Amino acid sequence: MTGPVLRVPGIMSAESARAATDFILRQQRVDGAIPWFDGSHIDPWDHVEAAMGLTAAGQHAAAWRAFEWSAATQRRDGSWPMVLRGNEIEDANSDTNQCAYIAVGVWHFHLVTGRVDALARMWPTVEAAINYVIRAQLPGGELGWAVDQDGRIADFALLTGSSSALQSIECACFVAATLGHDRPRWRWAGNRLAEALRERPTAFADRSRFSMDWYYPVLAGAVRGAAATDRLAESWDDFVRPGHGVRCVNDSPWVTSAESAELVAALDAVGDQDAALAVLSDLQRLQDPQTGGFWTGRNLDDSVLWPPEQTTWTAAAVLLAADAVTQTTGGAALWRDAGWCGGELGSSTVADDGAAS
Repeated sequence: MTGPVLRVPGIMSAESARAATDFILRQQRVDGAIPWFDGSHIDPWDHVEAAMGLTAAGQHAAAWRAFEWSAATQRRDGSWPMVLRGNEIEDANSDTNQCAYIAVGVWHFHLVTGRVDALARMWPTVEAAINYVIRAQLPGGELGWAVDQDGRIADFALLTGSSSALQSIECACFVAATLGHDRPRWRWAGNRLAEALRERPTAFADRSRFSMDWYYPVLAGAVRGAAATDRLAESWDDFVRPGHGVRCVNDSPWVTSAESAELVAALDAVGDQDAALAVLSDLQRLQDPQTGGFWTGRNLDDSVLWPPEQTTWTAAAVLLAADAVTQTTGGAALWRDAGWCGGELGSSTVADDGAAS
């Protein structure tokens, strides 16, 4: 283990953070893959999120093994299947947001470790993934949420997924620039996606009952400034249960650890440190002292933990939130600094036919 120890004074002890880290490590397979939990399935987004938690916690070797697994299992077209169980493909279709997220994980690893060689090693993987994802961009700029085995792109987009993918494209542009590569096609795609997220919210399928659609445009940097603050304030009472955490959906009394942790990072990104610390404190009650993992969620009406599972990516989300509010590692400002910057990376001259690369 290398680097500073994560802790949030008065909220999350170093011992609790280490327990959450050890929980993720125990689930990681010998080949580097990180399933939801031992014996469960693997998806490419949550696998990367778990690796990022290990990175923030100083377990760089374990995190790197996870990224190497991603590189080794990427398909020739740049994608990964939605679901693997063991070494078998359970769902061969691809989720565009899931495939793009490798760029965030790799850039975060570089920010924490300073290793440019890691970027160079993972560049072919990142490049292929982002090229694959932007081919699924719909005419309005939003991303088709999935691509099936025959290459057919879904005819609708998801706000949360497209927001996350925008941050992935941004991180990929940073990787490219650091290595001396120019990818105007990516900037062009990012500009179109950012415009759709900010100006045409009705272009996305209505998932407004889900808290992720509320905070994710802020978390991933699609919305910033006063618009971000207003957005979080507008639906605060719909989703936040003071003393308990964040509801997954606004029509159910079910608070969840991962959504709570992600809201912490979103609040920190817009400078609302007090609210971020309050939510982070509330979600600590969902940590299992026996395993170090975090329960997925709790139904507030009957206090039942449901579903009865603890996932690696949930533990990782909490570790990343702790890092965000304390700015412990070099990657802690990943969400504070998010905000589509395609123009800052160089003006795009790509025509609407997408001919440049």
